[in-house]
Amino acid sequence: MANNKSSKKRILVAERNRLHNRTYKSAVRTLLKRAFTAVSAYSQEPGEATKAAVQISVNAAFSKIDKAVKVGVLHRNTGANQKSRLSAAVKKAVEPAQA
Repeated sequence: MANNKSSKKRILVAERNRLHNRTYKSAVRTLLKRAFTAVSAYSQEPGEATKAAVQISVNAAFSKIDKAVKVGVLHRNTGANQKSRLSAAVKKAVEPAQA
């Protein structure tokens, strides 16, 4: 255990930040899963309703990823990689449906 006041404070601050970061990471993972689920649902049966669901879920995921990068929870390359992966999945699902 820490002996002086500053190191005790650092432990408290680190724990607070860890919990804050965990909520962001969990939210990003949840939104990514929802977006990928919506994309697979759209590829199963394309339609306007499922396309709108894909757009809403992708926008929510992009927004949360950008906020996590801005706050410093995620590295910017990690955020870019996740957004790229999601965009590629959306493009792959939408392109064959339009053809």
